[in-house]
Amino acid sequence: MTHLTFPDNADRRLSFYLAAEEYCARQLRLQDDVFFLWQVEPSVIFGRNQVIENEVNMDYCRAHGIQFYRRKSGGGCVYADRSNVMMSYITRSDEVVTTFSRYMTMVAAMLADLGIKATTTENNDVLIDGRKVSGNAFYHIPGHSIVHGTMLFDTDMQHMLCAITPPQTKLDKHGVQSVRQRITLLKEHTDLTIDAFKAYVREHLCDKSHELTHSDVQAITTIEEEYLNPIFIYGKEDLPL
Repeated sequence: MTHLTFPDNADRRLSFYLAAEEYCARQLRLQDDVFFLWQVEPSVIFGRNQVIENEVNMDYCRAHGIQFYRRKSGGGCVYADRSNVMMSYITRSDEVVTTFSRYMTMVAAMLADLGIKATTTENNDVLIDGRKVSGNAFYHIPGHSIVHGTMLFDTDMQHMLCAITPPQTKLDKHGVQSVRQRITLLKEHTDLTIDAFKAYVREHLCDKSHELTHSDVQAITTIEEEYLNPIFIYGKEDLPL
């Protein structure tokens, strides 16, 4: 698998990495599957079919400088910051079940090689000791599939709990009273630092690398404009002030 790198170390918005996934699937002509890791400033990302008012505490996000974005894949609402790691996987497979199964097995095996007993679920989560450490979503483009997800290495729990507003029925379903009781942080299961963990993932999953050019980055920023369109984010014409 090819590890994708960018031509500089610039800080970029979450929307850029969503656009980068799409660029890889639509325009990058690599024969191998593609994988890359990324981190962002505090952000919330919610699914294609979700109603933002039901999932995101927009007042809290605005008050604390937390950005929010809609993605084109399904699934639930996720909080991300620089204390956790986001993962993107692009493959030529068209088949949803096979793609998810291959990716989830790959992530669980990668953790197992660290001595961490991880399991996968039908909801496309990775669990450690029955608690969620990674959630994943799927986006299909003709001829390619994208899987992207979180790896909760560490995170600002206050922001995670307050920026996202999961329905109480979802919490009740898992028999817990708070989001914190449903998740675990990878730092609780390894002595690796977050940078050492990222290096381990790259070395474990990828056997080659490909660096994008500045022209590639410019093309990605063009795709990114769709993700930054307020109508796309809010899902309606009558936008909040």
